[in-house]
Amino acid sequence: MSSDQLAVTVTDGFVPVIDLSSRDSARGRAAIAEAIGGALRSSGFFIIVGHGVPQQLIDRMFTVTNSFFKLPEDEKDLVASRPGVSGYRRAGGTLARSLDQKTPPDLCETFAAHVTGELADDERDKLGGQWASWTHKNIWPENPAGFRDTWQQYMAAMEDLAADLMRLFARALDLDLDEEFFADKFDHHGSSIAVNYYPPQLEEPLPGQLRRGPHTDFGSLTILHQEDDKGGLQVLQNDGTWRDVAAIPNSFVVNIGDLMALWTGGRWVSTMHRVANPPGGDTSSRLTMPFFYLPNHDASIEPMRPFTDSPAVERFDTVTVSEWVSRKVQKIFS
Repeated sequence: MSSDQLAVTVTDGFVPVIDLSSRDSARGRAAIAEAIGGALRSSGFFIIVGHGVPQQLIDRMFTVTNSFFKLPEDEKDLVASRPGVSGYRRAGGTLARSLDQKTPPDLCETFAAHVTGELADDERDKLGGQWASWTHKNIWPENPAGFRDTWQQYMAAMEDLAADLMRLFARALDLDLDEEFFADKFDHHGSSIAVNYYPPQLEEPLPGQLRRGPHTDFGSLTILHQEDDKGGLQVLQNDGTWRDVAAIPNSFVVNIGDLMALWTGGRWVSTMHRVANPPGGDTSSRLTMPFFYLPNHDASIEPMRPFTDSPAVERFDTVTVSEWVSRKVQKIFS
């Protein structure tokens, strides 16, 4: 493939696979942006290949993180989340509650770290008084070796990829926006990684209980790595049926959240998704690594006018990121 060509493989028309390998050329960027725009208008989801993140780094991130979750509970609890500190959670909350749905707790453990979690205490104190995880200090396990270094390298790679996706997003809106249109909203962003570990299901789940309940993401952009040979992620199609999202080698799943749907005035959609339980008799575990690219906590988000007629768009004039996110997070862990 030449540098001026773009490969877009449509698997089902709803979640296309987009090759980013031509994004360094002008024609390539234009074609990629067009493909992204189509995906975000229809489902809010697409899969990227040719993204440039070293596979060795992805593999190392997966290995150290999976090894951590296999440690004894008392050792994992040494880095448990607590007031002011972000780390391990035995229970990953109930995501359906973010949409005011009542379900049993998700069958999931998590480990989370934030870009802002590496700041000095006095710097984090400036991140606002909202109930929000970006004000928390990161805590790191000593075992397995290399955990902290690997996570920090992976976060840096995700930041770079997300920033370029936002440039492509600006082009994809087809509003004659400069590629740097969104940049000043992310110059001190509060992004995070919150890895999901789904333990083996040795007992029957409760009625309505899933590995991750139905929800929409509530930020701007999510970049998810899932295991190549283990599915589970499903998106809700327009006809009300659930569609599996393919686990493709060397890929990431990208989707937008409610904040981006609002930001675009409803031009793009934030789609309901979930993580289904494995088939009966499957007692394997599963690990997914989502990176949440979140604007500055004090950024004021003003929807692009005019609004579309999408009923899913909340008609705010403006909203700050801290107000928006803290409201959603409190519901999940309430």
